[in-house]
Parts: sequence; C-alpha cells; structure tokens
Amino acid sequence: MTRIIAIANQKGGVGKTTTTVNLGAYLAKTGKKILVVDIDPQGNTSTGLGVDKNKLKYSIYDVLVEGYKVRTAIIKTDYYGLDLLPANSVLAAAEIELANEGKREFRLKESLQNLDYDYILIDCPPSLGLLTVNGLTSADHLIIPVQSEFYALEGLGQLLATVKRVRQALNCELDLLGIVITMHNQRTSLAGQVHEEIKKHFPDKLFETIIPRNIRLAEAPSYGKPISHYDRFSKGAKHYKKLAREVIRRVE
Repeated sequence: MTRIIAIANQKGGVGKTTTTVNLGAYLAKTGKKILVVDIDPQGNTSTGLGVDKNKLKYSIYDVLVEGYKVRTAIIKTDYYGLDLLPANSVLAAAEIELANEGKREFRLKESLQNLDYDYILIDCPPSLGLLTVNGLTSADHLIIPVQSEFYALEGLGQLLATVKRVRQALNCELDLLGIVITMHNQRTSLAGQVHEEIKKHFPDKLFETIIPRNIRLAEAPSYGKPISHYDRFSKGAKHYKKLAREVIRRVE
C-alpha cells in the first residue's frame, strides 16, 4: 500500500524542501521504495537531489498540464534508489493554464495512481494556490514544518484553515500526521517559547524530533546531496534519521 505524504507550509524558508529531501533519503535508506514529487516551480527539491532542473527533458509540468504518463518524467537518483518527479520554473504557468480545466484539483492525484512505491513525498510550494491544493488533495497524510520563530503560529493557522476546506470539499481522508519544528536554536529563549506554544496547541501532533539549525544541512543542497550523503555524522543528519523512524512509526 502506497502512503502519500504532503509536506506543506505557505511560509517560505521554514525547511520544507530540506525536510522533503532528507526525510525521503532516510526513508529510502530503510529499504522503502520512495518517490519524491517536486511541485514547487522553484525546483529546489530537484536541485537538492542532484538534478539539473534547467536540463529536464520532461517534468511534472508535462504530467499535470500536457497529460504525459507520470513514468515518463520520473528520474532515478543516486540515493538509495530514491526516485524523483522533478520540477522547474515552467511549472509556474500551470496554475494559470489549469485555472479553467475540469477537476483541476485532482490532476496530481490521478497521475499518482497505481505507482509501486511505499511512500510518495510531495514538496508543496510556499503558497496556498492550486499546486498546493493538488498536493493536499493527493495526500493521505500531511507534515507541516514550522520554524521556531515569532510568526510561526500565525502561518500555521492559515494553513490549517486551508486543510480544513480541502478535507470538506476534496479529500476527507487527509490526516495531519504531525508538525515538525525546524531551524531550532536551543540557545534562544524565543525558540523555546515557540516550541512550548505549539506543544500546548497540538500536543498529539508535534513530532518529538526537533531539527536544529545546522551549517552542514544548509550546505548540502549546493552539492546536490541529501545530508545522509553530504555529512552523515552531522547533527542535522542524526535528527533527520530520527524523524524518518518517527514517521514510519506514526504511519505504519
């Protein structure tokens, strides 16, 4: 049975792509068959897995807009057999081109039917537009990365309101798997306060694993590698490995 997990937050710079790339790599390392789906026109997930997004023959745009079979665009990566459905800036036109199409919110869901993977991870763009709605409509579960900073809870409320609407209108099965705190600096009192506030509001949904600020995590994407291959002994690597175990426990 394939489990589809959307990783979403409409705020940019919260570690969403870093979480997708590294969670995908560590899930694959456990022997799971993994597909990472990049539906962000910035294509940072594709870059982070070593794919040159400017030299793609086919991308998710061709699947969603042109109607290509999803297997046409899937690329095999060098990381534990993990596969990637890549994106680049061409995808930015998809929201406009699909605006008047029927069942436009279900394009991604229909594309991902009958694929042979244990987990499909969808990296959503930092917005609440049609591409993110496609990700949420396709998913069984949702992971929300939240940076431990002042505005974290405000953005979280907006996203959860969208999730509620998606549940009511498009995908009643969508489950909030958990909220993961990212870019955490334990030396600041603000980070601790944000953690406690989220814990108070979502006691059963907060992942135990907290992803710290880590220079090696920040460097890894520029080498096109997940942290498991860039520096597997770093603090960031240890925490994403732990998060992967926690995700498997919650889902399975």
